[in-house]
Amino acid sequence: MTMQPLDISWLCGEYSEECYSFIYIRATPEQVVARLGGRWEDFTPGPFPDDPDHYPCSGEPLGVTSIGDWTFVFDPDWLGICEDVITELSEGTRLVSQAALAIKGMDYFYWCENGEIRFCSGVDDEYATETPDELVDTMAEIDRLYPSFFPFYEGPAFLLVEHLTGIRVTEQLLKGSTFMWGVVPEPTKS
Repeated sequence: MTMQPLDISWLCGEYSEECYSFIYIRATPEQVVARLGGRWEDFTPGPFPDDPDHYPCSGEPLGVTSIGDWTFVFDPDWLGICEDVITELSEGTRLVSQAALAIKGMDYFYWCENGEIRFCSGVDDEYATETPDELVDTMAEIDRLYPSFFPFYEGPAFLLVEHLTGIRVTEQLLKGSTFMWGVVPEPTKS
């Protein structure tokens, strides 16, 4: 696959001072909400928020939508880096998670398969793993497209998501999707 850089300026602009997690799970939205301890019937439809401070429901809501065989979860917090949560969510399937707090230049990326973290990268060396063989060529291509230490959340992470999920995240894709919004219990700290 030939990679093409992605314009995510809309996200960097609107969300440049906000924290967010994008989680991609090969499962149905109902399965994902149940695995997170939520009740699907408590979720209500709404759009992807144009303003990161205005969500379609109160509390700390998650937005969940289907993209092909995948469920896309928008979390306005750090759920996507809770290793206990993402490894459990990945049981029997694949999960990819990216989280960023651009104002502080912080970003994290996880690829999990069947309850195991296969690859992770983050702001601290403690959050980095060795690149698996199946990602070496992809990471070399990403480095070629973004050669000057480009922040991962400003493009490279989205290309890695596309490689691992087949989903090319665009403004039109997210803002054209109907999300189901609701609250799930906070994960317990281990």
